[in-house]
Amino acid sequence: MLDLAAQRARFPALRDGFAYFDNAGGSLVLDTVAQRIAEYLTTTSVQTGASYAHSRRATERLREARARIALMMNARRPEEIVLGPSTTQMMRNLASAMAHRFSPGDEVILTLFDHESNIGPWRVLAERGVIFRWWAIDPDAFEIDLDALRALMGPRTRLVCVTHASNILGAINPIAEIAGIVHAGGAQLCVDAVAYAPHRAIDVQATQADYCLFSFYKTYGPHFAAMYGRHELLLELDGLYHHFYGRDAVPAKLEPGNANYELAWGCAAIVDYLDECGGGTGDRAAIERAFSAIAAHEAALGERLLSYLRGRNDVTIIGQRTAPPETRVPTISFTIAEHAPDAIVARIDGAGIGIRHGDFHSRRLIEHLGLAGRGGVVRVSMVHYNTLEEVDRLIVALDGALA
Repeated sequence: MLDLAAQRARFPALRDGFAYFDNAGGSLVLDTVAQRIAEYLTTTSVQTGASYAHSRRATERLREARARIALMMNARRPEEIVLGPSTTQMMRNLASAMAHRFSPGDEVILTLFDHESNIGPWRVLAERGVIFRWWAIDPDAFEIDLDALRALMGPRTRLVCVTHASNILGAINPIAEIAGIVHAGGAQLCVDAVAYAPHRAIDVQATQADYCLFSFYKTYGPHFAAMYGRHELLLELDGLYHHFYGRDAVPAKLEPGNANYELAWGCAAIVDYLDECGGGTGDRAAIERAFSAIAAHEAALGERLLSYLRGRNDVTIIGQRTAPPETRVPTISFTIAEHAPDAIVARIDGAGIGIRHGDFHSRRLIEHLGLAGRGGVVRVSMVHYNTLEEVDRLIVALDGALA
């Protein structure tokens, strides 16, 4: 079980008593992340790869950070981790590095239930004659259909792009099953794990994703991101750096301008924190134990709010109505009859509680669900440092706002 008081003490922004429920937009930053970034900048802000002591130290820190992030994602080797500024930018980089393998008439399957980060960057492939197939969800049940994916797969399917967890629905998608379908059809799978990473342990070996990306600023760190790619696939990609970075220069050829060293070193502290939460054994099992405890606590948070929402006849929950940890994270979206989402949020702002409204860059999903005309949804997004008492504060505030 989590020691919630100890965990909350690690996030300085919580000290003012504000109830922060906009975590899917960007989580609060762990204390040791900020400390490491500052310490790196003031002691080791030099270029890597030289023979003098400070450069050797910087080189070792970057190596260690990459290895820790590889552990967090359960990559087979640190070289499978590519570092960069954001998931959106790294998706664009991946599309550019992969473009040469596509021919006119090849097909890419995109979804109507993803964040635009795993849709828009791939649209550039239209310039190469790529055809896009669209995978939608049932707009009433808010569920994906794997048979619909099977029906979309064809002999020219080269790539399938899908989210691990929805930043609107909170649904956890069965990536391992999806990977089985995709690989059986001879295609590759690119997974956006941004909305999943704060809540569950990414395991690229178990899911068999070919590429998997997430952003640290939604996982207790700074604006920085990581991409996993199977080593043999990274070797095949075109380089994005200087011409003398050859085919085998992985991951350097995919990190133009070099990775941000201080942010990489800071993000390694997130892995150390998860290790501590999982017993401090320094291995993958500790990461998994930490997320098991996180999942149990978050399920209680989610069920507390969902129970309240289920009890109101004027509320429509956009997604699963209960909070089983196997299939849902505590990102909860809803609409309320006769109340615009922005008006609800404005009434909650004054209570020292942060929630949000809109489409959250999953605009295609909001349009598919017919919610764009009313301003999208109200979203409450929780993580493990939130408390049941904070959820109760939100419920009281919602009752007052809707009275």
